[in-house]
Amino acid sequence: MEKENKNQLELWNELNENNTLQEVQKYIKEVITIRGFEKQEIEKTMLLLLEEVGELAKAIRKNATNMSIDNNKINNYDTIESEVADVFIVLSSVCNKLDIDLFKSVKDKEQENIKRIWE
Repeated sequence: MEKENKNQLELWNELNENNTLQEVQKYIKEVITIRGFEKQEIEKTMLLLLEEVGELAKAIRKNATNMSIDNNKINNYDTIESEVADVFIVLSSVCNKLDIDLFKSVKDKEQENIKRIWE
């Protein structure tokens, strides 16, 4: 257990703002393996992604709108930034499980979007 935590910390220490999206996706794949989730079925990972998107929606509702929230649960809501990170991490895990290069997917999709007429 101690060695696994050290490996995660070493990997985390290598992350910086100069990393490419592919490098960040690789980091996520490595830590997911260390944490023992690499064999999780894609269906369960997708359910987790949906859950994280819901938590992001709650964080936005709490912090960026004037919609009411349950004040008894105010401490159960995380920050928008934290929830965005969770969504990105789980989305990257989905991509890793399906051998999808997230950067290439974004680049290819944007090539299509450029041709669209946005009104």
